[in-house]
Amino acid sequence: MTARKYQTVKVEREEGVAWMILNRPEKRNAMNPQMHYEMEEVLNELSLDPEIQVLVLTGAGEAFCSGMDLKEYFRDLDNDPAEQIKVRWAMRNWQYFRLRMCPKPTIAAVNGWCFGGGFTPLISCDLAIAADEAVFGLSEVNWGILPGGYVTRDVAMVMSYRDALYYIITGKTFDGKKAAELRLVNESVPRSELHSRVMALAQDLKKMNPHTLRYAKDAFKMSRDMNFEQAYDYLAAKNDQLQFRDPEKARDTGIKQFIDDKTFRPGLSPYKRSKG
Repeated sequence: MTARKYQTVKVEREEGVAWMILNRPEKRNAMNPQMHYEMEEVLNELSLDPEIQVLVLTGAGEAFCSGMDLKEYFRDLDNDPAEQIKVRWAMRNWQYFRLRMCPKPTIAAVNGWCFGGGFTPLISCDLAIAADEAVFGLSEVNWGILPGGYVTRDVAMVMSYRDALYYIITGKTFDGKKAAELRLVNESVPRSELHSRVMALAQDLKKMNPHTLRYAKDAFKMSRDMNFEQAYDYLAAKNDQLQFRDPEKARDTGIKQFIDDKTFRPGLSPYKRSKG
């Protein structure tokens, strides 16, 4: 089956890892309506592809994503309210619902410029590694607006109160090393090492039981806004659901390897899977 070719996104497959590459380098990968529609389709396809175990989001050229294309996303749609609604639903669908709740692990590889609206797909990924040379900024305040969409809420979720507010109201930029210090990303490496570091992390994730990873992701993201009683009940039910639906029966296998076979030491390595 011939792979679909997109105008604004490239997909490259490598050892069970799918690289989703925002591909408007001449616009620093600013997101236009076409990109939103295509990313919906890309995520739908790759989330269901049995040969893909990990998804990576990155950008072509010198940018990760410079935010929204101000002309195509805003000005060109000023007099077309129906298309405005359609494209905003597409944007919310892929950036928030499909990417954040993707059944497979996702990694943001921040190779360069990441501004404004680019923060939402970055934060929607489960993990993130930045190039030291990457440049981040919430520059909306510089032209009289605030970080809209989900950006302000997302930044408040992953950065401290003081740090988030500082960058929101000053519009100052920071690099990949600072992004790691602020916990916006997990770590920062030289740009020349970004691909290999992301692939190494992906290989670690590929060793894990994919069903356990999916349930662990969902449990974290859903329970963090619950009170203690709700979270306790939800997590107990979620764990029972995982045991019932996991075809590998990871819990039983792990206990056997630990207690009976003495070949597994929890906390030091994954249990030995018969598949993958």
